[in-house]
Amino acid sequence: MGLQRAPFYRDVAEGPEADAYWITADDGVRLRLAHWRHDTDTGPSKGTVLLFPGRTEYVEKYGRAAADFGARGYEMIAIDWRGQGLADRLIKNPGAGYVGHFDDFQRDVRAVMGALETLPLPQPFHLIGHSMGGCIGLRALYDGLPVASAVFSGPMWGIHLSPIMRPAAWTLSYLSKNIGFDEMLAPGTSATTYVLDQEFTDNALTKDPDMYAYMQRQMTDHPDLSLAGPSLRWVHEALMECRRLEGRPSPDTPCLTFLGADEQIVDTSAIHDRMARWPNGTLDLVAAGEHEVLMEVPDTRNRIFDDCAVFFDKHS
Repeated sequence: MGLQRAPFYRDVAEGPEADAYWITADDGVRLRLAHWRHDTDTGPSKGTVLLFPGRTEYVEKYGRAAADFGARGYEMIAIDWRGQGLADRLIKNPGAGYVGHFDDFQRDVRAVMGALETLPLPQPFHLIGHSMGGCIGLRALYDGLPVASAVFSGPMWGIHLSPIMRPAAWTLSYLSKNIGFDEMLAPGTSATTYVLDQEFTDNALTKDPDMYAYMQRQMTDHPDLSLAGPSLRWVHEALMECRRLEGRPSPDTPCLTFLGADEQIVDTSAIHDRMARWPNGTLDLVAAGEHEVLMEVPDTRNRIFDDCAVFFDKHS
């Protein structure tokens, strides 16, 4: 049986046309997969980028990135993880970020890889994991994800918390799971999606006003894609997964990690620690970059996509 077509909002993706499909994880959760083809008129395809998005994200957000990779010879795949985008929402409040167990995201990874067996995709595959997708991607590498190389962008290998807030986050999120209020939004987070709740001038994502407006336009035109703050359950599961990964040695996969010099969302010390013990890994500190370096000002963005392409070419 072929893949079932899913909606894709081309009006806000602002990239080349994509084919979107419904796929189903082995526990019955429905996910959405998008595939951007490379225009072979510009040369043969070099491979396929598997883009693992961050928390709150959705495939349309990466339409511009697909165009950038397409111009460099690569096709691209992206996924709506469970609980966000047009994938199945998991609790009564669809706006709260939620996952039952962080390992459930590996079910989503397996569903993606199963779907790729039915799509005519050029190989090799190369991973890009952004933020939460970097955490999911690192776990997937340990589990044998068949990629030739891996790029990470502001990976969530730790969560940025103040010394005062860290023990409180651990305690409250643990209690919520055991007492039964784990679907509540974490204190201090908003019931509105970030880009509509935060003005550009004080945002922690990008210094590019056009890119921020792009994200805002997607949310206002298609609010069904939006996701607000994390639930207490998500916070607990994310903290636990970061702790589990922290103690493991780095994979053998060639790795390039981009970290914005002005990063405020993930724990930068965890990234420095991981990359210091990744023998065939390189850490690239992006001057004046914030959390979403793939969506930074044009000069920065173009340099990063060029570097990714060179890295992928080297490891193909």
